[in-house]
Amino acid sequence: METLYHQTNKHIQEVQSHMGSLESTDRESVHLLENDLQARIDQIFNQLERLEILASKEPPNRRQNAKLRVDQLKYDVQHLHTALRNFQHRRYNKEAQEREREELMSRTFTTNDAETSIPIDETLQFNSNLHNAHRGMDDLLGSGSGILSGMRDQRGTLKGTHKKMLDVANMLGLSNTVMRLIERRATQDKLIMIGGMLVTCVFMFLVVRYLG
Repeated sequence: METLYHQTNKHIQEVQSHMGSLESTDRESVHLLENDLQARIDQIFNQLERLEILASKEPPNRRQNAKLRVDQLKYDVQHLHTALRNFQHRRYNKEAQEREREELMSRTFTTNDAETSIPIDETLQFNSNLHNAHRGMDDLLGSGSGILSGMRDQRGTLKGTHKKMLDVANMLGLSNTVMRLIERRATQDKLIMIGGMLVTCVFMFLVVRYLG
C-alpha cells in the first residue's frame, strides 16, 4: 500500500504543477494539456479505488490512519478536478465571446434612409459592455461553484473523519463525556459550513439580480 500511496501522491503533485501552466498555454496547445490533465486525474481516481481496498485490509491498529490518508488524497484530487472544470468553463465562454465579436465586426450594415441608420460605435460599445458583464457573472458563478463543490467535498471528508474518530474512540475506551464533546464539535462545524453555503448562495443571487 505504501508504494501505491506515494505514487498516487506524486501524481497529484504533478497535476497540480501542470495546472499552473493552463493560463499561459496558447490556444492551439491548451486542448492537449486539458486532455492530459483529465487523463491523469482519471488515473488518480482509479488508484484511489485500489488504495481504499488496500486500506480496508490493513491491520486494525493501522486501518484508521490508512483510511484518513486515502481520504486526504481524495480531497486533493477532487479539488484539482473542480479547478480544471472551472478553467474549461471560462475558456469556452471566452472563445464564444470572441467568435461573436468577430462575426459582429465582419457583418455588413446597410441603410435605406437616415431614419434606419445604425449607430455602429454605440452598438459595439454596448455589445462589449454586455460581454464584460456576462464574463464577470460567469467568473463569479464558476468561483461560487468551485467554493460550493469544495465545501461539499470537505463536508464528506469531515463526516468520514468524524466517524473514524468515533471508531477510534470506541477502541481506546474513551469516556462518554469526551464522545459528546467530539459530537458537539462536529455539529458546530456542520452548522458553520451550512451557514457559509447559505451566505455564498445569497451573495451570488444578489449579484446576478443586480447585473441582470
